[in-house]
Amino acid sequence: MKKFSILLLMAVGVSAGLLGHFGSFSAAAAGATPTPTPQPPTLGKPTPSPTPSFDDPNEIIKVDTELVNVTVRVVDRNGHPITGLHQDDFRVTEDGNPQQIDFFSEGEVPTEYGIVVDNSGSMRQQLDKVIEAGKMLVNTNRKDDKSLIIRFVSKENIDLVQPLTSNKADLTDALDNLYIEGGQTAIIDAVYLAVEQLEKEAPNVKSDDRKRRALVLVSDGEDRSSYYNEKQLFDRLRESEVQIFVVGFTDDLSKDGGFIAKSPRDKARAFLQRLADESGGKAYFPSSALELPALAKEISSELRTQYSIGYIPSNDRHDGTYRNIKVTVVDGPNQQKRIAIHRAGRTADSDNPSPASTPKKPN
Repeated sequence: MKKFSILLLMAVGVSAGLLGHFGSFSAAAAGATPTPTPQPPTLGKPTPSPTPSFDDPNEIIKVDTELVNVTVRVVDRNGHPITGLHQDDFRVTEDGNPQQIDFFSEGEVPTEYGIVVDNSGSMRQQLDKVIEAGKMLVNTNRKDDKSLIIRFVSKENIDLVQPLTSNKADLTDALDNLYIEGGQTAIIDAVYLAVEQLEKEAPNVKSDDRKRRALVLVSDGEDRSSYYNEKQLFDRLRESEVQIFVVGFTDDLSKDGGFIAKSPRDKARAFLQRLADESGGKAYFPSSALELPALAKEISSELRTQYSIGYIPSNDRHDGTYRNIKVTVVDGPNQQKRIAIHRAGRTADSDNPSPASTPKKPN
């Protein structure tokens, strides 16, 4: 009886093996299974505690007009910040048409920003100093300021290690837990997801309760494997009010280029500089990680010595078009030149968003 049972089991196993073999053969004959369509990257993050909900009798359900918010830094010819200006000192145009300023703040407003750190192998030599500078930046936060921390490597490895919080101890712990990891760097994806996360966690919902939103990006600037491309990223930035302050360690990249193509170093610097310029932020290219503590202090100052300007656009069409924004400042005493630095423009709201606007993987 034992022998019969063993033989029976062996027969069943052989039959299953043959069925599997012929099943595989049939599937192969019918054609290989198509490769799954690549999906957009997602932000890995801890599960947040549920937020209690309540009914606010003063909540505005629908707003028929959009208030455009522009964060402006004003500097002199030497790049030094100019403070103490008033609403009458500013002029705003959209697509060349003068706009009436409906909201103005010359004082500090709550700043909610993300520190986005490249944790790929190319940052191995700088990471300790980046962590130190990050702690210095966090320690300058005021009572109503909040920060979040994102580490990134490849498009499959972009993590929200600390959601938006005002707790400096939690932020410091998150910075201490950053570590280097191998992978193909996905800077574009990291910035794209960071902008979305910051807007999700720090929405501007009332005209009299504005927040200043920014990202501090630390990377070598060389993107190797992002799902999104540069056009998709800059289109997304035009829909946001997030400034980007960049610390780019590009010196170790190759400076050899061709007749047409830029060198990896030049390409990285141009990309990082454009991130800063179009968002109204600022780019820094230190030659050594030893410069980071001083840069942390400067970025902290830049975040807080700014002006918030809001206007209801004279062109109230919700057509999803891009509008150029220009802010100018009257000259100071003795014809002192005042230079306004801000985001280059915005994409208007659309009443009929097109499915084609959903980012897709570039070919």
